[in-house]
Amino acid sequence: MLIPEIRQALADTGYVNPTPVQAQCIPHLLEGRDLLGSAQTGTGKTAAFTLPLLQIFAGKPKSRKPRHPRALILAPTRELAAQIGDSIREYGKHLKISHTVIFGGVGQRNQEIAMDRGVDFLVATPGRLLDLMNQGFINLRDIEAFVLDEADRMLDMGFIHDVRKVIAKLPERRHSLFFSATLSPEIVKLANSLLTNPVRVTIAPKEPTVDRIEQRILFVDKNVKDTLLVSMMRDERLDKVIVFTQQKHMANRVAEKLTKAGITASAIHGNKSQGARTRALEGFRAGEVKALVATDIAARGIDIDGVTHVINYQLPAEPETYVHRIGRTARAGADGDAVSFCCASERDQLRDIERLIRKEIPVDFDHPHHSEIARTATGADARPEPKGRRGGGQRGGNSGGGGKGRNRKNKKSTSPYEANIASMPANMRNRLRQPRPRPAR
Repeated sequence: MLIPEIRQALADTGYVNPTPVQAQCIPHLLEGRDLLGSAQTGTGKTAAFTLPLLQIFAGKPKSRKPRHPRALILAPTRELAAQIGDSIREYGKHLKISHTVIFGGVGQRNQEIAMDRGVDFLVATPGRLLDLMNQGFINLRDIEAFVLDEADRMLDMGFIHDVRKVIAKLPERRHSLFFSATLSPEIVKLANSLLTNPVRVTIAPKEPTVDRIEQRILFVDKNVKDTLLVSMMRDERLDKVIVFTQQKHMANRVAEKLTKAGITASAIHGNKSQGARTRALEGFRAGEVKALVATDIAARGIDIDGVTHVINYQLPAEPETYVHRIGRTARAGADGDAVSFCCASERDQLRDIERLIRKEIPVDFDHPHHSEIARTATGADARPEPKGRRGGGQRGGNSGGGGKGRNRKNKKSTSPYEANIASMPANMRNRLRQPRPRPAR
C-alpha cells in the first residue's frame, strides 16, 4: 500500500504494525477521500494523515512556488505543530518533500525566509499563520490538502474564529481532513462546512491509565534532577529504562550525565543519524544499554518488551503525551513502573495530567531530594518558564540572585516575565496581558 521510501522510513523508526486509526484512515486517504476522524492524541493519528499525504505528494511532484504551500496542517499549539513537523521530516526523509513549521512566540524572520523558498507542507498555529498571511508572506490559493487537527482544542482555546478566517482563504477544491477527540454540535457544524462526503473514522478512547503500571511523582528542584536520576539508576531493579525529555539537546545532556556516572545510556531523537538511532535501539533491546533517553517523537515507534521503568525527567507539555509515555512499559502482560520528576515550574503540567487521568498520582516522599517548594507551587511559579530563561534555579526557591524584581517593603513580587512585559510598549503590553483561554481538561 505504501511506497518503498515511506516503508523504509517506518522501518528505520521501528514501526511494525499500524495502529487502529492508521489502518482505518490510510486506505481512504490514499483514495483522496475527505475524512472526519474522532481520535485522541496518542492513537497514532499524526502518522494516519502524514503518511498518505506524503505518498500522494510524492506521486505528483511540483516545483515549489514561493509563499504558496501545497498542504496546510493547522494545529492548536506550538508543541503539537512541532511534533507534526518532526513526523513529516521523519517519515518523508527518503522523499524530495519540503516542509516548515510556523508558530508564535518566536521571531518570524526565519519563517518568512522558509516561505519565500517555497514548501510543500506548511504546519502552523492559527495566530501566526494569519499574521503572515496578512503581511503577504503566505498565500493559500494553491492548497491541495488541508488538515485541521484537534478541532475541539481549537474551540476550547478560542481559535475557532481564526480557523474560519483561514478556511475562507482556501480553494474550494481540495482534500480535507478533520480530526477531533470530541464532536460537539459546534465542531460537527464546522466539519460539515469543511468536508465533502467524508469517510468517518471513530477510535474509541482507551482507559487513560494502564492498570499494571505503578505511577509515582517525585517532587524535586530543577537543579538536582540529575543527582536524583543518577541515584535512582544505580538501583539494580531499574534494568531497562526509558527516560523522557522534551527537548533534543536535553536528551543528549541527560545521556552524557548518566554515561559519566558509569551508567550505560544512549540518546535517541530526530537529530540523530539513522545509524546512531539503530545502534541505540539495538543496544537497548539487547540489554547492553540500561537507559534510553528519548524525546516523544523518537519514542513513538518504540515497542520493546521488558522495559521495567519509564522515567519522565521532564513532564510533557501535552497531558495526553504522559499516557503515551508510560505505555512504553508494562508490555506483553508484564508489570511496569512510571516515575515522574516534577519541579515547581512543571506543577501546572502535573495538575493537567491528573485531570486527564482523573486521579492523583501518588507522591514518593522517600527520597533525599524532596522539594516542598515544587509540591506546593501555584500561580506563576507553577507554570513553565518563559522561553530564553536560563539557569537551573527554581522560581520561588533558593536560586540566588532573587533580589531583582522583588519589592520586599510592599511584599509584592514581580516575576521576570512580568518585568519583561513592563518594559514593552503599551500596545504590546496590553495585548500580552489579555487573558487567554486554557484548554478544557
